[in-house]
Amino acid sequence: MTARNKQRGISLLGLLFWAVIIGGGAVVLLRVVPTVMEYYTIQKAVDKIAKDSPPTVPAARDSFARTKAIEYSIVSIEPKDLVITKSDDKVKISFAYDKEVPLFGPVFLVIKYKGESH
Repeated sequence: MTARNKQRGISLLGLLFWAVIIGGGAVVLLRVVPTVMEYYTIQKAVDKIAKDSPPTVPAARDSFARTKAIEYSIVSIEPKDLVITKSDDKVKISFAYDKEVPLFGPVFLVIKYKGESH
């Protein structure tokens, strides 16, 4: 066999297959990343509020409402959705919400986010 007969590489169908797989993954990634960033923003806000140890539950909710007004990326959760408890003189704030991410047509991805203050 000569070097000419021994070809190696990817075929056009193989290239198209991988392009579809990588393109689909990129679409999902581009749609999911903003929701993950929102989750981390909420988590950071909740941790800061719990660290400041507000005296009452309404004060904690007001503090989250002020943070939400400043942080434009928080849209999935409201101050009333926070579960605020106090144990051993420490404020514990938890939250949970579902986020629907439209992918294409009637296809949606549902992500369940849950967090609590540290």
